[in-house]
Amino acid sequence: MSCPAFAPQTEGAPPSTGALDSHAINRADPSALAADLQRILAGPPAQAAITLKAAAEGGVAQAQLVYGQWLLDGRGVACDPGQAVQWFEHASRHGNPMALNMLGQCHAHGWGLPQNVFMATYWFRLAAIGGLDWGMYNYATALSLGQGIASDRTAALDWFRKAAALGHAKSMNMIGSFYEDGWVVRQDAGRALDWYQQAAAGGDFRGQFNSARLLLAQGRIQAALSWLERVPDTATPAFLQQASTWLHTYLAALPAAPDPDHSPDCAARLMQLAKRYAHHPGTPAPGSTLTTRC
Repeated sequence: MSCPAFAPQTEGAPPSTGALDSHAINRADPSALAADLQRILAGPPAQAAITLKAAAEGGVAQAQLVYGQWLLDGRGVACDPGQAVQWFEHASRHGNPMALNMLGQCHAHGWGLPQNVFMATYWFRLAAIGGLDWGMYNYATALSLGQGIASDRTAALDWFRKAAALGHAKSMNMIGSFYEDGWVVRQDAGRALDWYQQAAAGGDFRGQFNSARLLLAQGRIQAALSWLERVPDTATPAFLQQASTWLHTYLAALPAAPDPDHSPDCAARLMQLAKRYAHHPGTPAPGSTLTTRC
């Protein structure tokens, strides 16, 4: 189904006199609406932004969410976190879970409004209740660390499990850390490794590195190396620096005598990875360059 609200205005043509049926559009089949959005977003950013803004002003919740994100990123429009917050608020009134989560992120990081961890947790909770895996992850993180709410690791683990059931890789990594550290569950390195590897397979760089750490501890060097090779693909610069330091420390602690589990070739590959991590540009964390753009 095509959504007329997303039909781009022909340059130089008179404005349409037809009323925008945003109610019908917001009740449209999500897959069809997503297809229309993908078609628009594939075009030139500046033109797509004009179409998104028109649809957002017409009351289309998904367009409000995407336009808010573009304002936050400075994509197709000038970066304006304050305006982004307003559009996330508009979309949140439709109960859009991602809009609720983005309001939490804006409060958490001080994007477009004063930083407020209490309000961030409020919005993350609503996004979690709304069924969004990222909302569950962010709310669980707040619960586990006591950010803007009393610490409750039992409840945090429950939310991480709910997100993991939806395929959320970063939540799988967090469950692994609960088992590795023995937080509200019996400490179990085997179960920790299982969860870390699920996170790693899902593309989470922390899960990949944590899998490698435990595999190295078991002497499974080749298996560890296969995960370590993939870490730089998505890891942040800060994480890569920490990982490089950890690898250097690990190598320095190896016994001087030959060890069948640590061949010279494996040690050399680990050292190469440590150096690669230290000089790799990494992938910037979301919002990390916001202050320099706006």
